[in-house]
Amino acid sequence: MVFVSITRLRIRSWRFMPGFAIAALRTRAQVRRAEGFLAGSLLPDGKRTFWTMTLWRDQAAMRRYIASGAHLKAMPKLMHWCDEASIVHWEQDDAVAPDWTEADRRMRAEGRPSKLRQPSSRHGDLTYAAPRTTGAVAMPATAAQSGYD
Repeated sequence: MVFVSITRLRIRSWRFMPGFAIAALRTRAQVRRAEGFLAGSLLPDGKRTFWTMTLWRDQAAMRRYIASGAHLKAMPKLMHWCDEASIVHWEQDDAVAPDWTEADRRMRAEGRPSKLRQPSSRHGDLTYAAPRTTGAVAMPATAAQSGYD
């Protein structure tokens, strides 16, 4: 089974974008080196909104990644930077990334909002606008990282 993780973040003000951009570059570098990382993608969705999709060998590999390094350092800042943030996880049989329409469907049906200091009115019930589904940036992994040859 492959573990899929989808996040959606909306940065509440342009003044937080420089710090977010630096954190995003650092976490992207970290994830590409993470053991068990299979593939991923970042979707800039306009209006300071960003989606991430990562596929993992298993949930334990994803948890090791989020509990260390640049990702661990960025997480507390997101509570202040974001006015909308949500996450959804699921398992699937293959390592084929779902499309962004499926990621959005799953987020709305099964996702949960993250704890934020200044949430928008759409945050709690995930009533955000449909995402733009083009322009994603791939984050491939090597066979050695994933454990699949």
